[in-house]
Amino acid sequence: MNQEVNIAPFAYAMSLIEGKWKMHILFWLWKKDVLRYSELKRALGNVTHKMLSTQLKQLESDGLIIRHEYPQVPPKVEYRMSKRGLTLMPVLQSLCEWGTQHMHDDDSFSDIQK
Repeated sequence: MNQEVNIAPFAYAMSLIEGKWKMHILFWLWKKDVLRYSELKRALGNVTHKMLSTQLKQLESDGLIIRHEYPQVPPKVEYRMSKRGLTLMPVLQSLCEWGTQHMHDDDSFSDIQK
């Protein structure tokens, strides 16, 4: 039972989604298909501009989302899931299903929804 554990695949996957807001961003883009920056910020609630901007840049750099900027004034920017990002959605779906099954087990959940 002294088998070597290969943490590399897990560490790689976590490096792409770690951060307070990345999974939330992916969730909203998954559910809404395309969101403008302001719509995403509104959906997330109390995320700061700097944090949202940083997390979006990282997700784009990692190939999980696509940023499309329209050449107009004022600038219009939209975000959507990339093909690579969409391959993560079964994982997110599983998390949602687990949450549905267990959210009422935790009395503190009602505090989260407020």
